[in-house]
Amino acid sequence: MLVVMQESASEAQIQTIIDRMIEDGFDVHRSTGVVHTVLGGVGGKTEFDTAVVAAMVGVKEVHRIVSPYKLASRSFRPGGTVVKIGNVAIGDGKVVVMAGPCSVESHDQIERAADIVADGGASVIRAGAFKPRSSPYSFQGMGEEGLKLLRTAADRRGLLVISEVMDSTQIPLLSAYSDILQIGARNMQNFNLLREIGKLRKPILLKRGIAATIEELLLSAEYILSGGNYEVILCERGIRTFETHTRNTMDISAIPAIKKLSHLPIVADPSHGTGIRDYVAPMARASVAAGADGLLMEVHHDPDHALSDGAQSLYPHQYAELMKQLKIIAPAVGRTI
Repeated sequence: MLVVMQESASEAQIQTIIDRMIEDGFDVHRSTGVVHTVLGGVGGKTEFDTAVVAAMVGVKEVHRIVSPYKLASRSFRPGGTVVKIGNVAIGDGKVVVMAGPCSVESHDQIERAADIVADGGASVIRAGAFKPRSSPYSFQGMGEEGLKLLRTAADRRGLLVISEVMDSTQIPLLSAYSDILQIGARNMQNFNLLREIGKLRKPILLKRGIAATIEELLLSAEYILSGGNYEVILCERGIRTFETHTRNTMDISAIPAIKKLSHLPIVADPSHGTGIRDYVAPMARASVAAGADGLLMEVHHDPDHALSDGAQSLYPHQYAELMKQLKIIAPAVGRTI
């Protein structure tokens, strides 16, 4: 249930409605917009009569939400959510670029990566310290030492850090070094992890699973939101289809669809979306044109010798050229970069 308060509603009136909703078994989540305060009720009695709350002082309107995701729904925050981290805001009309290597490999490598992505105009450096690999014999990441190197390189260039958390035991460690915690595609439906992440008050980037529908992605976001963490960023990173030419099929249509269904910002990952370097730039351009709030891309100074995902990592000159192109495309769709 959604309760939209009148513009003139006092704090006491709002609290009265919250108390009434709690009495009726709802978990109440408050969203304060520019004009109206919206109260989202999750759970509650099935026979609950919305007309009772609609008649209370200070209430403008009441709606039942029939979609399975209540807090991730656009109706909860019609104006959209802006995730702010320092001077970076995701979801306010500027395309935020998060770029870097797939994983931290060495001190020199991540330092060079920080220079490349910062010089190109990125606000966030991405790199993994713990890598979920399909083969147990592949490079698994440098762990905490990699996080230390990543944090040092980012701070030197004034960048934010995003890195992946793979299980709940890693949350304290990742929280200490990263500004944004990434939930990878393999963990999109790791509900125990999502519940623990929901207890944080830190930005989370949630990737779409390789075979997940849009509704399943939003339901996974609901787990985090229901825990009280509203700083959620969604990520379209391609899905598995019958097509084998590319690693995944980049679902560009998911971007405007999610914009319509949800208030959460969404970024695109064309590197994992295609798995092929030559297709990353076209998909990045298309994602910005489709309304993506940001891009998550892999860039490596020497991708031919990268320890992971070199085939989908851009060369520095390709990244620099793409950033120039995006500065032309973004204004054409009412955005900046």
